[in-house]
Amino acid sequence: MKYNKIILAGGNGYLGGVLAQYYRELAAEVIILSRTQKTADENIKTLVWDGINEGEWADILEGADLLINLCGKNVNCRYTEKNRQEIIASRQQPTQLLALVIGKMKAPPKLWINVTSATIYRHAEDHPQDEETGDIGYGFSIDVCRLWERTFFETDTPKTRKVALRMAIVLGRSDGAFPRLLNLVKFGLGGHQGDGQQYVSWIHEQDAAKCTEWLLQKEELSGIINCAAPEALSNTDLMKLLRRSYGIPFGFPAPAWLLEIGAKLIGTETELILKSRWVTPKRLLDNGYTFLFSKAEHAVKDILSIRI
Repeated sequence: MKYNKIILAGGNGYLGGVLAQYYRELAAEVIILSRTQKTADENIKTLVWDGINEGEWADILEGADLLINLCGKNVNCRYTEKNRQEIIASRQQPTQLLALVIGKMKAPPKLWINVTSATIYRHAEDHPQDEETGDIGYGFSIDVCRLWERTFFETDTPKTRKVALRMAIVLGRSDGAFPRLLNLVKFGLGGHQGDGQQYVSWIHEQDAAKCTEWLLQKEELSGIINCAAPEALSNTDLMKLLRRSYGIPFGFPAPAWLLEIGAKLIGTETELILKSRWVTPKRLLDNGYTFLFSKAEHAVKDILSIRI
């Protein structure tokens, strides 16, 4: 085994599952910290925690190669006051708790990755946003990201290197955005959303996992890193690609006013669809990361080819 122990805090969701499967052949143990117990799957084990209080789970972090924090309430909801508070607390509290525990350790994790969000950048249709010159946006979701990253970096963990991985939309087989977009295509609703000019930054699920291992090996890198494929594409082009790849010639578009009505009905926010997220992975590229899937066409074909 290449690694002794990989820890996934809040790893019971979609991306946590991708990471667990990626590391199961590479590590002696993959430990998921979750609010609910699950039966062990060979070397993938679950320990119960609440993300707020210290407990017996804390000892497992000692000597870990990598800690990836995935905690956070799903933002696919209406931004009511209650949901806003839960979205913030579910990110800030586990980050503070992990820092407290790590700060007491003689052999803390070598690398701590907090998976944050590329939505921290402004709505951008003019040029891509990178880690060095990108403009931070405004609004609730951006405020959450800023507070989350500030909480992460202001904690003192001198023996643990830290990376805030600003994740783009993860495209994969089993969950996340891809199956939902594909369902629209299947039912003839796969036209552009809004005016279709908003950019979509994305990352194939295997690159999302692979780059965490690459960062573990790149001991000189820390700080903020964008996790997105090099080539973003417009919403219009993305939906066209999905229709072509699936063999559906036409899809009805959804204007912004219709999306607002639909968002209220299903309990979400139109920002998740209409904001232009144009992000470039400058630090990954500058430091030699090689993408498995750098083009959306190849990523979509791969996902469809092994569709369950």
